[in-house]
Amino acid sequence: MNKDLQLQAFKRLLDIMDDLREKCPWDKKQTMQTLRHLTIEETYELGDAILDNDLNEVKKELGDLLLHIVFYAKIGSESNDFDMADVCNDICEKLIHRHPHIYSDVVVKDEEEVKQNWEKLKLKEGKKSVLEGVPKSLPALVKASRIQDKVKGVGFDWEESHQVWDKVQEELQELQVEVEAGDQDKMESEFGDVLFSMINYARFLNINPEDALERTNKKFIKRFQYLESKADELGKPLMDMTLAEMDVFWNEAKKL
Repeated sequence: MNKDLQLQAFKRLLDIMDDLREKCPWDKKQTMQTLRHLTIEETYELGDAILDNDLNEVKKELGDLLLHIVFYAKIGSESNDFDMADVCNDICEKLIHRHPHIYSDVVVKDEEEVKQNWEKLKLKEGKKSVLEGVPKSLPALVKASRIQDKVKGVGFDWEESHQVWDKVQEELQELQVEVEAGDQDKMESEFGDVLFSMINYARFLNINPEDALERTNKKFIKRFQYLESKADELGKPLMDMTLAEMDVFWNEAKKL
């Protein structure tokens, strides 16, 4: 599709947003605060579609998310704070500034150097910490990944993957000490350290821990639902089955 058709489609969405905001009772009532949780939900739905590699669903979810972006811009324009043009121009200016190897004479050798320059430029823009860009409301697992990515950008990182694995082993031993001592607060603290070090190790293996865990979640759900279906065929509630009986169907599910 050429750019003229893309711009035409985008203008159509902007026009529809104007209509909805003026005429629809539900759309007229919305604020940034009421839309926030819906936007988060739409983002997760897009993430699900990407993990399922369902490109038709990805297209639909991108549309839902784009609608939200246009909605926020419309609300911003009503208070004369910003509009859709401001949103687009701000991100354009940021991208040009953050890519001096494209729009200036800076030379980079690889992707890693691009990331390092990105973090250095953000500090020059007035940020006091490289971690300011990590949203406070991110889920803890995702937040840990982003924290580690950010500090890596300024050189705070392990040199070899075996060093990270050694750290994982060290944290596991420290957790075991607190488990044996029975101190609940210290157990929680050490368990967090284990998870943080495992997420760090995943990064060295080029594994996205969020994707890896969600893959396991989906696998578990599929196997457990197979177990439920077999129990239903037998007319026997799961609660009345022994673990040994359930294990038979669980192993069947693993072979599927």
